[in-house]
Amino acid sequence: MVPPSSMTKTELHRLVDALPETSWDAAGVLLRRAQDPMVAKLDAAPHDDEELTDADLRAVGEAQAESGVPWSEAEAELNTG
Repeated sequence: MVPPSSMTKTELHRLVDALPETSWDAAGVLLRRAQDPMVAKLDAAPHDDEELTDADLRAVGEAQAESGVPWSEAEAELNTG
């Protein structure tokens, strides 16, 4: 039995069929991301709107300064999904 808040495949098909053609690319990206259960959970997680602390900012700066993959390359890869 499917819990009431879960999307059924039939409902999902209805949503896809109702998409305007201009939304197909965006929907395709989202559906591809949803194929990975971890990515889907992260995408569905609530947005963290807490301000970064000074310690957070220092940690980000240290991580960005580490050798290895340049931050710009990692960020670009994360943004392409």
